[in-house]
Amino acid sequence: MIEPQKEPTPGQALKSRRRQAGIAAFLVGLVASFAFFAFFPGLPHVIDWGAILVSFAVGGLARWGCQSWITRTAKEKAERM
Repeated sequence: MIEPQKEPTPGQALKSRRRQAGIAAFLVGLVASFAFFAFFPGLPHVIDWGAILVSFAVGGLARWGCQSWITRTAKEKAERM
């Protein structure tokens, strides 16, 4: 027989939300910095290894910032309750 699915605990829901938001933030930061290097006037329109590494760094920074923001707002929300 199939067991009914249980509701995720608040901790699991927060982890899942942080993970999904982190992935989305990383991809947005990566694509935005690639677009900057590829299309900004005055820069050479060549994606070299430096631009790739900077794009990964920007994506990682965006991921870190998004996850810390979600954690901070979750703590503030828990304190208000």
